[in-house]
Amino acid sequence: MTGTRTGGVTIGQAAAFAGVTVKTVRHYHQHGLLAEPPRDSSGYRRYSSADLLRLVQVRTLAAAGVPLAEAGPMLDADAEEFAAALADVEQRLTERIADLVARRDTLRRLTDGNRLLLPAAALAILDRLTELGFSPGYVDVQRDALVLVRALTPEIFEVFLTQLGHRLDNPGFVELTKRAWDARSWEPDDPRIDELASALTETLLADPEALALPEGFRPPPAAAVRYGLVNHHSEGQMPAAWVRLNALVEAKLRSAGVPIPHQ
Repeated sequence: MTGTRTGGVTIGQAAAFAGVTVKTVRHYHQHGLLAEPPRDSSGYRRYSSADLLRLVQVRTLAAAGVPLAEAGPMLDADAEEFAAALADVEQRLTERIADLVARRDTLRRLTDGNRLLLPAAALAILDRLTELGFSPGYVDVQRDALVLVRALTPEIFEVFLTQLGHRLDNPGFVELTKRAWDARSWEPDDPRIDELASALTETLLADPEALALPEGFRPPPAAAVRYGLVNHHSEGQMPAAWVRLNALVEAKLRSAGVPIPHQ
């Protein structure tokens, strides 16, 4: 029905006064948050001061993070109910802020690549490798290996970290491991590879604690596949000398009775 009021402002003026768009005002109408005023004799809807007040209230609540579905009931509630609803919205916003901050921190940590996927104890091992003078390339390979160990055999991950840290206490093992990394540039048939494999094996066997599995540990299904994914994960990008050295060390450890799965 067409009204006879000539006072008030148009929808465009109301939107401008409230700092929203005409589309937003109509959106509020559709959600029942703001009643549509009657049309005047010229066919225009005219918004009164009460309409403008309601529009500003809805816009303010929406801008503060109150869902539109809750804005109407809040404005129609008494003071006590409004305060309780506002406190509830504030709590949800606080939780959302905490979640967004956590996501932001995660994004910042992504610059460290797969370090994001490892716990603090593993990151400490990687930092120690750097402190001991291992090259960035070797540290990267070990980082990826730790990610795989954690994913494929989580039941022994902590033991694995402890054993690795124990080996790094041995200067002889550290020196041999650095030499093994440098052996990537050797020819595959270089006799030094056999000598280095023997030296590495002897060093590992001299410390049985660093090779022992947890008491009662049972190999998981497809243990050989899981082991291969971890211990051979980088071989596709490695020179033949590195692959041969790794295979020799595994063979020598098996001959000594260490239960290393066959690939």
